[in-house]
Amino acid sequence: MMIRTALLAALFASAAPIAAETHRVEPGAGAAERLQEALILAAPGDTVELGEGRFVLTDGLSLDVDGVTVAGAGMDKTVLDFTGQQGAGEGLLVTSDNVTLRAFAVENPKGDGIKSKGADMIVYDGLRVEWTGGPKATNGAYGIYPVESTGVLVVNSEVIGASDAGIYVGQSRDITVRGNVVRFNVAGIEIENSRNALVERNVATRNTGGLLVFDLPGLPVMGGGNVILRGNAVSDNDTPNFAPPGNIVASVRRGTGVLVMANDGVLIENNAFENNPTAHVMVVAYAQPFGDARYNPHARNVIVGTNAFGRGGDDPQLDGREQLLAAFGGALPPVLWDGIAERADNGLKIAEGVTGWSLNLARPGQSLAEARPGPLMLTPVADWEFPEVGAPAALEARLK
Repeated sequence: MMIRTALLAALFASAAPIAAETHRVEPGAGAAERLQEALILAAPGDTVELGEGRFVLTDGLSLDVDGVTVAGAGMDKTVLDFTGQQGAGEGLLVTSDNVTLRAFAVENPKGDGIKSKGADMIVYDGLRVEWTGGPKATNGAYGIYPVESTGVLVVNSEVIGASDAGIYVGQSRDITVRGNVVRFNVAGIEIENSRNALVERNVATRNTGGLLVFDLPGLPVMGGGNVILRGNAVSDNDTPNFAPPGNIVASVRRGTGVLVMANDGVLIENNAFENNPTAHVMVVAYAQPFGDARYNPHARNVIVGTNAFGRGGDDPQLDGREQLLAAFGGALPPVLWDGIAERADNGLKIAEGVTGWSLNLARPGQSLAEARPGPLMLTPVADWEFPEVGAPAALEARLK
């Protein structure tokens, strides 16, 4: 019995994790090598702590160890400066689970700012990604970019100048994007081919388009839906589109507040819209040819509840704009649907007090010159049902 007890004790001792360590890295000479070394040597539970100051980096960083926290002194105090980056990769690439990224900035990466791929249960907290030269097609595509993940929390962060989307969550599920500021991007926040996403209390301003919810064909993960856009401030999204040609968001019209395309189950409520010159809310079908048999190009079960709609729709960047402005008396309505429905009962629904019109188009890609605008029917609030969405509570518990 004593031998067995001693053997078990030895086994437990050998399997027990070493106490978590903090790897402190200061800016200065050799900082790039020291920082990447800390990211490689960190063990699960460790923290890589970035000192205050500017880290001048010429190559991207990577992390593939589970359970690591990377924390700086603040988004305006600790800066990872990739202005002189060689190549076109990410600033920071994360491919491990249960990672927390907190309180630092990434500036001027040649590619995406911070990307995580297949990284489940990831937290982005208090980060800033910025291309400091202003909106340019040569800026990186995405600022904060989690993809192919289950459990994503993006909070209290800021992205400026992305040539695609400031915050992009793709092919993922169980997502919360809350309390962020996105400005001077092509798309402020984009949820693409993802499910169970809560986008709330963000500020989206001076982008080409504020908040986008897309479902696209030909991707490994299909069937996006169950997305709530709630309590966001979406205003002055008037930056000309600077996406590189051929990019899907190159078709987003300057002045779009919210754009929902080909998604199933989107609730838009309690947001504040002001001065989005094309339209505050647009709901459309996917209009390009596709060969993916899994794909449904229609927007389905989109609900626009009570929102605060200010000035907007008075300078739409749409084909046939003069006819549309004339049809609507000088400004497009707050909510505009192309009218292309999968079925008569599962297109766009609006609450009492919301002004919404359908263009009553018959097929994707049809010319707006053939539109036959008409008001949308109201749907009683009591008839709405929506599943619970958002990141797992365990991620919220990791916030400080």
